Amino acid sequence: MIKINTVADQIQLSGIRRFDEWVSKIDGIDKLTLGEPNFITPQHIMDVTKTALDNGRTHYEASAGNPELRQATADYYNEKFELAYDAKNVLVTVGATEAIATALKTVTTPGDYILVPVPCYPAYLPLMQLQGVKPIFMDTRTTNFRVTAELIEKTLQENKNKAIVGFIFNYPTNPTGVSYGKIELSSIKDVLKKHDIWVMSDEIYCELTYEQPHISMANLYPEGTILIMGLSKSHAMTGWRIGFVLAEERLINAMKKVHQYHVTTAATLSQVAALEAVKNGKQDSVPMRDAYHIRRDRLVTALEKLGYNLIKPDGAFYLFVEIPKKLKLTSVEFCQQLALKEKVAVVPGSAFTEFGEGYFRISFAASDEQLAKLIIALENSKH
Repeated sequence: MIKINTVADQIQLSGIRRFDEWVSKIDGIDKLTLGEPNFITPQHIMDVTKTALDNGRTHYEASAGNPELRQATADYYNEKFELAYDAKNVLVTVGATEAIATALKTVTTPGDYILVPVPCYPAYLPLMQLQGVKPIFMDTRTTNFRVTAELIEKTLQENKNKAIVGFIFNYPTNPTGVSYGKIELSSIKDVLKKHDIWVMSDEIYCELTYEQPHISMANLYPEGTILIMGLSKSHAMTGWRIGFVLAEERLINAMKKVHQYHVTTAATLSQVAALEAVKNGKQDSVPMRDAYHIRRDRLVTALEKLGYNLIKPDGAFYLFVEIPKKLKLTSVEFCQQLALKEKVAVVPGSAFTEFGEGYFRISFAASDEQLAKLIIALENSKH
């Protein structure tokens, strides 16, 4: 009998994916569950990739990524967010999830602790668990779902005897859409730097911000930041599986080894597509962002009119909405009822750790017809 690794046996499949699979079996269901842009990859990216395939670009790429892509990626983010990276500071990965996994494997040791604001994107915790790294949760419900310097300092003081080495920071945040201005980020940076704590800054939604431009933590704390980026959200390229790690050269060199033995290299045709995206698609995200902005405003107005309490997102394409307390339903029960009775699917807040209980997440990367149906469904479900 082949035994399964105890940790692998204990971790659970993503709550988002589990619920999405469950609702997918319901006839006529409209799903607003996954973080999947409802746009297709821009045509110029697909055209260049088709040509590359016709020309036989089917062999291995360099393990750390095509050199031209690495430089173009550095240039792309330098221009957008006033950074100072070069090709040697970039690792091309199989999506942002592999970027996170590779970085964690490289810079942590079993027994280390990492600060994690919650509720959070559910992939972080299993990846930490597989590495033998433990989370220290920071409950952002007490700060209107925002990380603050004071919350970090308080958490550090309460856990003085633990080997806290890092901080996983995601913004605009999944599931709340919260983002941060320069003053907030500078205060957070000051606390981290004082305590010699690095930050893994997952900024995958950086090009989908509304009222204020995105400011990267790597701009303020370059020596202490492992920057996670990718094209899935900005260029509607989820299926191409391209992510990036941007960090100091010595860290990239170490991560390259871990990456190489996990996946060898990101797919060649996906790297061709990525090169076209970062060289000639610098404005590709704008029409998508503008469409999401309109949908956000329409949804926020409609749901507030219905009496729902919610977090108005600064970016990304999610709404995190409180379930009316009078219903006395768990987030799973509420979302199951919504799916079965109204044929509309949203994600239970408990998928984002127990700190998300009492809420549900809407992905408004959806059609106007689906969002109109959602509003009617939520009106029917509030009683």
